[in-house]
Amino acid sequence: MSQKIDLNTSLIGQIEKELSGLPLPDTPNSLYDPFRYALKMGGKRVRPFMCLLANGLCGGNTDEAIPAALAVEILHNFTLVHDDIMDRADTRRGVESVFHKWDTNKAILSGDVMFSVSMQQLNYYGSNEKFGKHDYAALNEVFLNAITTVCEGQALDMDFVDRQDVDHDEYLNMIAGKTGALLGASLEMGAITAQAGSDTRKKLYSFGMELGLAFQIQDDLLDATADPEKFGKKLGGDIYEGKKTYLTILALERADGENKAFIQQVLDDNNPANDSVTKVLEMFHQLGVIKDISNEVDTHYEKAEEILNDFSESPYKTELNNLLLFLKNRDH
Repeated sequence: MSQKIDLNTSLIGQIEKELSGLPLPDTPNSLYDPFRYALKMGGKRVRPFMCLLANGLCGGNTDEAIPAALAVEILHNFTLVHDDIMDRADTRRGVESVFHKWDTNKAILSGDVMFSVSMQQLNYYGSNEKFGKHDYAALNEVFLNAITTVCEGQALDMDFVDRQDVDHDEYLNMIAGKTGALLGASLEMGAITAQAGSDTRKKLYSFGMELGLAFQIQDDLLDATADPEKFGKKLGGDIYEGKKTYLTILALERADGENKAFIQQVLDDNNPANDSVTKVLEMFHQLGVIKDISNEVDTHYEKAEEILNDFSESPYKTELNNLLLFLKNRDH
């Protein structure tokens, strides 16, 4: 069996074991049952996995990074619980969302306790003599800064719903907050648990930010270019839903008066005609939006790859590189 499979299986298995073994109280069940349910809904565990890989990449003991990895994964799931409330999303990962299965009040409160439990994981580093007060302070600072940035990104995303003047720089700032910040923090926290230096920490944070930007922009791009059967929804689904994406924002910036008005009209239409959506997709190509955004995705992945190349060869670097290549080449 290859080293890649061994390491991947071992680390993901350890994450799952620790999450399922969290010492949560049985009562009140209205508080903790939704918590357990949210963690059992699945997910790829990308953030805790990256936290452990960063620790190993920096020469640490991955066991020492487990509490930090749990902190970022519990926090991530907390944000999903609250996002579903704000979006009124009935499902998450193919099953009922927490607020839909219980109710809004229970989902809010369960999310709040998830936030608390995520913070509690970091107490390990404050009470373990292997780590100094500077390590503990750094972990808390990175974690709390990420939480603030994620909330800022979510606030911008909600603000954009009622605005027609969102520019592409604002959109990039929003996705950097919503997606990039926690990926970057997961990696930097892993580095801190290996007691890596500040330059190494910054590199790994930047690596995560570049991956986050590339991933989210790529998601917008795939909506307009992917095979619908693989992507799971029809081409131009974001246009049908009237969503502001990097593509629609850039197209509106580049289109002339008549074409700009047409794109906005289609986005504002609650039930746009198929022909109209197809025309908007064609305009994305004509305006160079598809080409330029595709190049931008490649640029972010290339920057991430350059950062990773600075590190010495190891199974942990191999896993991070495999993750990068998987994301870069995904078609859905």
